[in-house]
Amino acid sequence: MDLNLPDDLKTLQAAVRRFVDLELMPLERTARTRAGGLSESTLEGLRARAKELGLWQLDVPTEYGGQGLDFLTQCVVTEEVARTAALPFRYAGIFGPDVRPILFHCDDEQKERFLFPLLRGDIRVCFAQTEPEAGSDPAGMRTRAVRDGDAYVLNGTKHYIGGADRAQYAQVMAVTDVGDGAPAGISCFIVDLRSPGVSVAPHPAMLVDDRLSKIDFVDVRVPAADLIGKPGEGFGLAQEWITQGRIRGHGARCLGIASRALEMMIAYSKERVTFGQPLSERQVIQFMVADSAMELHAARLMVYDCAWRYDRGEDVRDLSYMVKINATEMASRVIDRAMQVHGALGLSSDLPLEWWYRQLRSIRITEGATEVLRWRLARNLMRRTG
Repeated sequence: MDLNLPDDLKTLQAAVRRFVDLELMPLERTARTRAGGLSESTLEGLRARAKELGLWQLDVPTEYGGQGLDFLTQCVVTEEVARTAALPFRYAGIFGPDVRPILFHCDDEQKERFLFPLLRGDIRVCFAQTEPEAGSDPAGMRTRAVRDGDAYVLNGTKHYIGGADRAQYAQVMAVTDVGDGAPAGISCFIVDLRSPGVSVAPHPAMLVDDRLSKIDFVDVRVPAADLIGKPGEGFGLAQEWITQGRIRGHGARCLGIASRALEMMIAYSKERVTFGQPLSERQVIQFMVADSAMELHAARLMVYDCAWRYDRGEDVRDLSYMVKINATEMASRVIDRAMQVHGALGLSSDLPLEWWYRQLRSIRITEGATEVLRWRLARNLMRRTG
């Protein structure tokens, strides 16, 4: 078994690291202290630089003009980008528009109206599944779409939706009648957020300054042509994206954060002298470094293994639960240790540690709370063993 990354992937990894070190790291303090993060003009300059370096649309399939990188490669790239605090945690647009895999399941006509404009940067699309009552339980979804001639009438509420304040369209999950006497299922619609009956309102400020919104749908008429796939297929489409998110968006991203925090912990422990001795010579600090390195290495192996299996077409749902739980908890511990080593400096906005600390606390809840994923994992394991 060869656990080394292929040479071409190592080359790309090095190129992304150089981009992060040279282009993004110098912008960290500006990004954290400026309201709204980096300015749009700065982001446009970074995107242009990414295009020059051949780092544009890495995860978009080649048939749509992208580079079509496999999922393992995408995870390695995400890990490198996550080493910097110059970009918001949920911002994935530095190497191209954030295209969720749901849109690749559009029919040809829908691709012309939604996918291709998104790839060109002409429109923005958000994803809306979470509801006030249902939370992490899709079975409790109350948003309904009822067929009425050549349209569906949509009613319901979605909340904690990222990107809705800047999007023109939303991928909305709603319960529909799938026909043929089958039980109701969850379907996915592309909904124009400028339609009559749609209202978007900001949520109160969140722990990590996320720009999240509440979306209300009141008798919104959605053309039947804007249904993605068949009625009842929406839950499966959403799970594909959420599974990827748990592996790459949470797992690989946590690797990058923890890796940078460990580097900072080691460097500061060598510089900081207390009571006549560098912190690095104290056993308690050495144990913090050792524990962090061990946990990071184990988490990286888990993320890479899961991504490799995903590329092979294996069912990695249970593994994705493990990845999200393990990686987020690992990174939280590493950040906590790094803050402890830095003392009061670690709590200040002079360093990105407190910023990452808040982010990591947030993602133990989003896209499946840790307790929910542990329960699902245990349930699935017990079912398979009789």
